[in-house]
Amino acid sequence: MQKEKALQSFNKKYADSFTPYPKSIRALKDGFVFMAKGEKEKFLILMEKSSIGRFQADVIGKIEVDSTALTVKVAGLTHHNLIQLREFFPFLSPSPASLKKSFGTGDRLGIATPAHLRAFEGKDIFPVLAQQSVRENERTGRSFEGVLDDAIWGCFETGYEGRFGADADHVKKIEDLKEAVECGYTMFTIDPSDFVRDDIFNLKEEEREKLYSLLPEKKELEKCYLEKSYNIKGKNLSFDRKSLRDISLIYCKALQHVVKCYRFLDEHKKGGFDFEVSVDETSLPTSFLAHIFIVEELHREKVDFQNLALRFVGEWQKGIDYIGDVEKFGKEVSLHAKIAKHLDGYKLSLHSGSDKFSVYPVFAEKTEGKFHIKTSGTSYLEAIKVIARKNPSLYREIHLFALKNFEKDKTSYHVTTDLSLVPDIDKILDKNLETLLETPNSRQLIHITYGSVLNAKDKKGEYLFKDRIYRTLFRYEDEHHSQVSSHIKKHLDLLKI
Repeated sequence: MQKEKALQSFNKKYADSFTPYPKSIRALKDGFVFMAKGEKEKFLILMEKSSIGRFQADVIGKIEVDSTALTVKVAGLTHHNLIQLREFFPFLSPSPASLKKSFGTGDRLGIATPAHLRAFEGKDIFPVLAQQSVRENERTGRSFEGVLDDAIWGCFETGYEGRFGADADHVKKIEDLKEAVECGYTMFTIDPSDFVRDDIFNLKEEEREKLYSLLPEKKELEKCYLEKSYNIKGKNLSFDRKSLRDISLIYCKALQHVVKCYRFLDEHKKGGFDFEVSVDETSLPTSFLAHIFIVEELHREKVDFQNLALRFVGEWQKGIDYIGDVEKFGKEVSLHAKIAKHLDGYKLSLHSGSDKFSVYPVFAEKTEGKFHIKTSGTSYLEAIKVIARKNPSLYREIHLFALKNFEKDKTSYHVTTDLSLVPDIDKILDKNLETLLETPNSRQLIHITYGSVLNAKDKKGEYLFKDRIYRTLFRYEDEHHSQVSSHIKKHLDLLKI
């Protein structure tokens, strides 16, 4: 039986109730499965000659395809049903990227994967489609399981059968790693920032000396590094006692935590996985010697990592372009890339990568394609841009609510947002509302308050905005996907891949 005929037969009888996603249809031995859009939600449709799998589904009728009677069932997009689907189609399971250049597309709403996949078409880069941090999950009320499920349903909807990754991002605790492992994630980004002594350079010399004298690893570290020299493409880098002291005080405890996390994953994660170490949450850029120290210590502990996220020069604020000297960034990332190549050949990872258009070309060039980039909030911003265009009254409510919550929500971010530069929304026509999200201050206003916006409820316990956001984007799904895909594609095009 042909898939096209199956869809034609289905449409002939159920066109008033469901709109199939044609690329999703798959033929099985005893029938067909595909996704379809209903009036208010999406469904998995089963057309069976005999029972297919152990799906939780309801029979809605029968149709005939090529003289074969098929039972039609409707199933919800649940975790249970996805597990059944993945048993038939192994390509719906994530896999590691290893050292292939990669790009993460975080999806705070869980409905942008089809748009992300459209952006990746024709690009030689590994897509990490399920990527959310613990903080993002807490603020959106989602879970690692739900994030991965949403991404996989998006893959199935679009007919995508290629490889993709799932990144448990900015994980700080073993219990969160455990959850991600159990869900089947293939990439783990460790955030040891709680253990980084970012205040060392604020201490007096005698205070640093006292702390260093108490460091258990002091003698061993001095034996390993003092006066050791690294020749990186003609540039000589070496540790003296002072530089070793300061770097050790800043990073030793953080690296111990990273090693602890790696040991847990190495023991509990079946199959290969990507391991990313994130040391970008510091006030000062990562020095070249600090880069070397971090990597050498990880190697000494036999930590097999693929990605390293450094704190690069300049400002990497959420949702806006790079702030800083692009030429200086290029020179520094060039040497960092040479260090990476000299030491092991791991990838350099760029966090807060959303909308950093001015540095993409030089970053891709200097790393010679050995990179990983993370984006997240930018897809949410593009979704809200569609809200402003199609449901301006809802956007106005969100905007005013965001203004009231910004000071509270910004505490966990480093931003220089100036709310006085956000235009008075009452003076902006509906047709011009989306232009607000082209300006840095308004973008950050909406970017940072996403958690408050999505969780806000009225006195009856009903969501103030969340349900209406989803309903609007569901209604204007094609426009939402076009908006997000074109924006992500702009990122990818600048990487020249």
